[in-house]
Amino acid sequence: MTKKKNETFEWVKSIVGALVIAFIIRSFFFTPIVVEGKSMNPTLQDKDRMVVTKMGEPKRFDIVVFHAPDGRDYIKRVIGLPGDRIEYKNDVLYINGKAYNEPYLEKYKKRLNDETLTYSFTLKETAVGNDTVPKDSLFVMGDNRRHSKDSRDIGSIPMEKVIGTTNVVYYPIKEFKIVNN
Repeated sequence: MTKKKNETFEWVKSIVGALVIAFIIRSFFFTPIVVEGKSMNPTLQDKDRMVVTKMGEPKRFDIVVFHAPDGRDYIKRVIGLPGDRIEYKNDVLYINGKAYNEPYLEKYKKRLNDETLTYSFTLKETAVGNDTVPKDSLFVMGDNRRHSKDSRDIGSIPMEKVIGTTNVVYYPIKEFKIVNN
C-alpha cells in the first residue's frame, strides 16, 4: 500500500513540477499569440499563430506585441525608438533625416502599381504630437499601412506596455516561417 502511495505522490510531484515550469516559461520567456486582422499583411496573415519572446529590448523593425489603449493586444512593427524623428515623404521612411529602405513592404508596393502605400506625415502630425518619439516609448506601424491602427492613430507605445517581440509563425504548419526584418 505504501509503495502505491509513494508512486502516486511521485506522479503528482512530477505533474505539479511540469505545470510550474510551464507557467514560468509562459510568464517570463515565451507566450503564444494569434494575429487578428489584416494590419500586418502581407508579412503576417489573419489567424497566424506566433511565439512571442519576452526577453530583450525591441530593436528597429522588430515586430512587437503590446497592450493597446483599447485593452486589446496589437501586433505591429517598430519604426521609431526613443528620441527618433520620424517622417514619411513620397512613400519613403526617414528616421532622423536619413532615408530607410523597408524591404518587408516591397511585395505590397509592387501590387499597388505606383500608388502610395504610406501617406506623407511628420511625427508631430500624428497622435504622438511631438517632434521626437518620447523617452521609454516606441513608434509602431502595421505593414498594411493603408489599413492599420497604429502609432499614427493611438500615439507612442510606452515600453511597459510591450509584451515582447515575435518572428516565428508556427501555425498554420504549411505557413511555418521565420519573419525577417
